[in-house]
Amino acid sequence: MSTDRLVDEMKVEIEWIHFPLHPQTPAEGQPLEALFAGRGYDIPEMQKQMKQRIEAVGLEYGDRKMTFNSRLAQELAAWAVTQPGGDAIHDALFRAYFVDGLNIGQPEVLRSIAETIGLPTDDAKRVITQRTFADAVDADWQRCRDQGVTGVPTFVIGGQQATGAQPFETLSSLVKRAG
Repeated sequence: MSTDRLVDEMKVEIEWIHFPLHPQTPAEGQPLEALFAGRGYDIPEMQKQMKQRIEAVGLEYGDRKMTFNSRLAQELAAWAVTQPGGDAIHDALFRAYFVDGLNIGQPEVLRSIAETIGLPTDDAKRVITQRTFADAVDADWQRCRDQGVTGVPTFVIGGQQATGAQPFETLSSLVKRAG
């Protein structure tokens, strides 16, 4: 993945900021057709392009038909990165959502993901049920609004932005320009 290579070769540190992607999505999720209704999008073509972009940077992309509310997943991730090995949550959530099509808004799905990467499941459950990282995610969402972030992923390096899955060359160019 481009970001892994960036960390290895350019010795940069990645800071994950959570973004309110379709926060109005109901807990049970909704079909992509409903999400994009009335916008004139060719969803199969959008999916094809997304798959090509994501696979071009070395990631898998499944046949996603639904969108799910990611708020609880973001709160879990905000906690996870405070735990040893917790950075693995990002790849695990990506896979669950974009490859396996799981509803990452469901607490039991999130607890299972936490368990698969070795996080303490009782602590994960507490984070999800007590919403102990809600304020941290609220702050991230405000930061995104303040910085003009409009999509995910967005890479902000030295005040410059690149949105979408980006090849290593694009990201390394931004790092070099930022000094």
